[in-house]
Amino acid sequence: MPESEPLKPDENSKSKRKREMLALQKMGEALLKLSPDQLNKIELPENLLAAILQAKSLSSHEAKRRQLQYIGKLMRDLDPDAIKLALKRIQLIHEKSTTAFHLIESWRTKLIDGGDDALNSFMLEYPSCDRQQLRQLIRKAQQDRKNDKNTGAEKSLFKLLESILGLN
Repeated sequence: MPESEPLKPDENSKSKRKREMLALQKMGEALLKLSPDQLNKIELPENLLAAILQAKSLSSHEAKRRQLQYIGKLMRDLDPDAIKLALKRIQLIHEKSTTAFHLIESWRTKLIDGGDDALNSFMLEYPSCDRQQLRQLIRKAQQDRKNDKNTGAEKSLFKLLESILGLN
């Protein structure tokens, strides 16, 4: 039996090519999860953008699977590193906004539940904010919780904290 020739260093094995294809399809799936606004921020060729938008409109699982394969095929002709970088940038923005949201939410809960002690510790960290306005919103939110009402005080407090923390 003749031995098969070893692969040359510049040749890809079939398994490696398949892994690369699947990685491109995964990247295509990540692109499908983006909003149209986020997609427009990434420089994509028209045919790829059209394929992504069409895949979003499909409801059949099999049709989506085939469309994802097609998206992966289109992406083979592109530089995937630029798309990876854009996806990472969008992910980072999302993570930052999530972290900011959790920080604001945490302070709002502390201020409503913690009373004057929480307000004093907040004022130590953010001395430039309007203490009276903050206190009024905290009291209103506390009354809303006590009376099981929703007058929008918690939302107003959230918006005020968002502007004070500079995260809007």
